[in-house]
Amino acid sequence: MNWKRWLLIGITLLVLLTGCSVQKPVSEEKKGDLLAQVKQKGIIRIGTEGTYKPFSYHDEKTNQLTGFDVEVVNEIAKRMGVKAEFVEIPWDGMLTSLETGKINMVANQVAIKPERQKKFDFSAPYTISYAQIVVHKDNNEIKSLADVKGKKAAQTPTSNYGAKAKEAGATIVSYEDMMSGMKDVANKRADFSLNDRLAVAEMLKTAKLPLKVLDEKVDQTSIAFPVPKNNPALVKQINQAIEDMKKDGTLTKISTKWFGIDITK
Repeated sequence: MNWKRWLLIGITLLVLLTGCSVQKPVSEEKKGDLLAQVKQKGIIRIGTEGTYKPFSYHDEKTNQLTGFDVEVVNEIAKRMGVKAEFVEIPWDGMLTSLETGKINMVANQVAIKPERQKKFDFSAPYTISYAQIVVHKDNNEIKSLADVKGKKAAQTPTSNYGAKAKEAGATIVSYEDMMSGMKDVANKRADFSLNDRLAVAEMLKTAKLPLKVLDEKVDQTSIAFPVPKNNPALVKQINQAIEDMKKDGTLTKISTKWFGIDITK
């Protein structure tokens, strides 16, 4: 009988020790403490597309990642006392990567939307934007968003612009990046694309495609940096950097460098 008693005692102790060593899931244990992790590592991991000119793209001569968003977030990281480490991700997987912890923040012209605010915390806005419709230069059927019902829209499907086009009755033709979609509009494989006015202006200036931009201003929005939910300390530091950059003129200087105007107001 002794061996049975000792076996029972051993099992009981094992259960107790196992119970004491159970750890909380990483998502719960680290919840709200992302700033401390970033400071400890000295690095903040930034998700960005790397193909979204002029916000996030590779310089043709140097192949270095550059752009308006890249420059702004590098300055923010510097003022936080950490280094920005960029992780290039297609737009359709970017917010998922933020939610799963692969990255700490997104810098890719992300619009503040109620459905996104349920999942992520957002910084103060650093860009005010609106979208414009781009069609082939010979297209006279589409004159406004009211004319796109039943037309093919070249979009990244999970973007707010894709959602707006779908809401207006268009059929979404999916692309990983804006430029691929614009090329298909130019080749008449898609009827139009709805995209950020500044990205469109830069694209038309450099790509020399047979396209034209309609005058209508669609869906004016505030653009900010999303971070994982429940991280007020991280948001506060990012906001402080943005506020300081506005006060000392750095944000206006970066904006004027890239666009010739201040897009932060």
